[in-house]
This record gives sequence, C-alpha cells and structure tokens, in this order.
Amino acid sequence: MLSRVANSIYWMSRTLERAENVARFIDVNLNLMLDSEALDNNQWGPLVITSGDRALFEKHYGAPTKESVMRFLTFDQTNPNSILSCVFAARENARSIREIISSEMWEQANRFYMLVREAASNDTIFWNPHDFYTEVKLASHLFDGIADATLSHSEPWHFLRLGEMIERADKTSRILDVKYYFLLPTLQGVGSTIDGVQWAALLRSASSFEMYRKRHRRITPQRVANFLILDRHFPRSILFCVARAEESLRAITGTSHNFFSNQAEQRLGQLSSSLNYSKIEEIMASGLHEFLDSIQIRLNQVDDAVCETFFALPSIDSDRNERFQADQHQ
Repeated sequence: MLSRVANSIYWMSRTLERAENVARFIDVNLNLMLDSEALDNNQWGPLVITSGDRALFEKHYGAPTKESVMRFLTFDQTNPNSILSCVFAARENARSIREIISSEMWEQANRFYMLVREAASNDTIFWNPHDFYTEVKLASHLFDGIADATLSHSEPWHFLRLGEMIERADKTSRILDVKYYFLLPTLQGVGSTIDGVQWAALLRSASSFEMYRKRHRRITPQRVANFLILDRHFPRSILFCVARAEESLRAITGTSHNFFSNQAEQRLGQLSSSLNYSKIEEIMASGLHEFLDSIQIRLNQVDDAVCETFFALPSIDSDRNERFQADQHQ
C-alpha cells in the first residue's frame, strides 16, 4: 500500500474518532450541569486545558464560559481539534482515497460533514446541545459499522482500526482525567453524593454506565477507573484499545507476538505489557492523574513512531547511511 493512502486512512479514522470524543468531552460537563447546581463557568476551562488548546483558546476568546468553550471545541475552524475541523479533515482524506474505501464509507463521511456544517450555520445547538452531540456520536458509530461491514479486513482496514484505537485510548484517558483531576473542586467532595453523581455522568459520557453496572453494582472511583483503564472486554477501555491497536499493527507488518521489527511495534508492545501487568490499587496509590498523563505521552510517542515508520519519506542522508552500512557488510 502507498504510504499516502495509509496515511489518509489512518488520519481519517483518527479525526472521526476525535470528533466523537470531543462531543463526549462536552457531554461530560453538560450532564454534570444537569445533575448539580455547583458547577459554573469555572468548570469549562479544564476542557480546553486537557484538549491541549489552551493558548489558542485564550488568544481568541479570553476567559472560558460555557458558550465560548462549546463554540471553540465544536465549530471553530481555527481550532484543528474542533468537531467541524476534524470532520472536514476526515472527509477530505476520504475523498482522496475513494478508490480504496467503499462508496458507503464515503457517503457516510460526507453526510457526517454536512450534519456538522449545517449545525455550524446557526446557533440552535445552544438551545438543545444534547441532541446535536448525540447525533455526532451516532454518526461516528455509523461510520465505524459501515467500515467494518463493507471494507475488506486487509491492510487498509487495519490502518483504519489502528488510528481509531490509538485515538480512543487517548481520549478515554482524557475524559477520565477531566473528572478526577479537574471536575472535583475540593477533597471534601470525595465520597459525597455529588461525587457519585459526577462519576455516573462520566460513565454515561463514555457510554459505559450500563456495562459498568452489569459488572459492578456500586459506583466507586477505584472501580470506575479500573473499568475504563484495565477492563479487557469493554471496547472503550484503554487496555482494550491498546490491545486491538497492537493486533492491527502486527497484522500490517506480519511480525509475530513478543517480537518487534520497528519502533512503533516496540513502543506499542511496551505500553501493552505495562497495562497488562498493572493493578488499579498501585495506579491509585501512585496517582491516577500522573498515570493517565504518562499514558497520553506514551500514546503520542506511539503515534510519532507509526508516522515515522509508515508515512514519513526517508531522508537522503538516511538512504546514504543505509547504503553505506550495506556496503560495509558485503
């Protein structure tokens, strides 16, 4: 497969998953505002901070408010991580590889973009934001289902799943981090009624509330963290996503398990092993926020390695060094 095609598939998948997760991000706060009167505009700033776009937001909007943060994360075209920017980028990538993906995938990517663009042309979502963000999530789910059912599960599909799983693992860690590190304002709130409400809202935002309750009856921070980080069967847990990403990466390269042939496999394998042998008690004792922060850094390093291994053009100096080394061994 051409590196250009693989790059387009990978980033099409990542940006669509990112758009869905930004909708989930905002939904965390919207749900919490419905359940608690204690939340105010001070609770919207952390969403911008954890998205990594604080400097850009402050340049254009100043102090964070509900409306400014929602507009920045949803429709702002100067923000490359807004829902509109992500869906537009995904549509352009889909357009460039229409001969590779199915026509149904292209049509859904186009419908997804039209949905968001139409919403951006008016402010009606601020009157009923839950319906819009639900539509965004469902549009992303529909694209995933169409891709799974209409695209051959060969190399293109594995690049699609690789991008999706890396992005989902990153965003699950960030959604969890928003609650644990930012949304609980004081230690006095831990274990209180409002604390339970917040954890329940977080589970709903990750579409995990019902599955969590089937496994655990009582909502506790440690159990929720364990479910979203280390559960081997829930499709939005970090461990599950990393495991599926590693499967697809090895399917692309053909490398056997417990071996690696490039830096992407090495870094993803190390992260997978670290999660597989982690215990939630140790994570909580050492600091959940610190653990999640390290996961995000390592996922970024995996992404860098994937891009360098499969998408980046080799430099002239690199080619010369490889030829020199080959000549030395002859």
